[in-house]
Amino acid sequence: MATIQIENGPAFSCGPHDTIMRAAVRAGHGFPYECNAGSCGNCRFELLEGAVHHHRADSPAYGERDQRRNRWLGCQALPESDCRIKVRLDAHYESTYPPRKLAAELVDIAPITHDISEFTFRVVEAQQALPGQYALVKLPGMDAPRAYSMCEVSDDGLTWAFQIKSVPNGKASAVLARLHPGALVDIDGPYGMAYLREDADRDILCVAGGSGLSPMISVARAAARSSALAGRAIHFLYGGRMMRDLCGEPMLQALPGYGERIHYHPVLSAQPLDGAETWTGRQGFVHEAAAELFGERLKDMEVYFAGPPPMAEAIKRMLHDNAVPQGQVHFDEFY
Repeated sequence: MATIQIENGPAFSCGPHDTIMRAAVRAGHGFPYECNAGSCGNCRFELLEGAVHHHRADSPAYGERDQRRNRWLGCQALPESDCRIKVRLDAHYESTYPPRKLAAELVDIAPITHDISEFTFRVVEAQQALPGQYALVKLPGMDAPRAYSMCEVSDDGLTWAFQIKSVPNGKASAVLARLHPGALVDIDGPYGMAYLREDADRDILCVAGGSGLSPMISVARAAARSSALAGRAIHFLYGGRMMRDLCGEPMLQALPGYGERIHYHPVLSAQPLDGAETWTGRQGFVHEAAAELFGERLKDMEVYFAGPPPMAEAIKRMLHDNAVPQGQVHFDEFY
């Protein structure tokens, strides 16, 4: 167990095999982070005393300039001794439910589309999360955990469900394809800043593509059930290439207010290949659909989005172009 002292700040303990950033968030401190995978660089800190090494030696966000300045990535840095570090804490990153490492058992797998399935796990101890957050799941035989967003956490905190997309030739996807109920995994969470803001008295826009379905369904479900948001409309845009990619509507139809305050907007980016399929709905990309559907109204909405990086970048540009205040935009950086 190493002691990490933040210069002009608090000290906290970092357990074996834990990273400095995750240990700080577990201790209730606002250590900045985003992707939790060594790709964004938001968790950089300066090492003043002590020794660390990176769990992921090839972290994309870590370069020669960082090495020269003795800077490290908090989400990858494993302490080899007690350390003194320099980092600017931010209350924005303090977790309502500090993340914990929990053993979990797979209890169900349910297909959603041809390449998305819902995996439901039962954890050994109750742990809550905010709608829209994610967890790090350590799969059998994998060296590092993968970040997956929850679509739902049960009221008692014992059941965690994830909607996960199968990636061709993906290592984690290959492991998931071999799992059966009864399989054991380790879950570390919750993490993430793209959670539902119940104190925001604005209509809600959720934009999703691929397995971005999972956190957006979580946000929509919680918003539909929130008394604080009872008068607010919920718009859900889902983008896919083909008709077989579209999903989410049956989950929304199960919520109170569907068709009245809850609205589903599917978007296809490609023409159907099968001549038997006909599509009369909206075509294009989800960021284009959002701009066309809401235009000036976007500035008055609370916007949540999740999906592939190119989609996320396009949505960010579109929201900036439409002058949506940054404080009303919520997403987690995944790479």
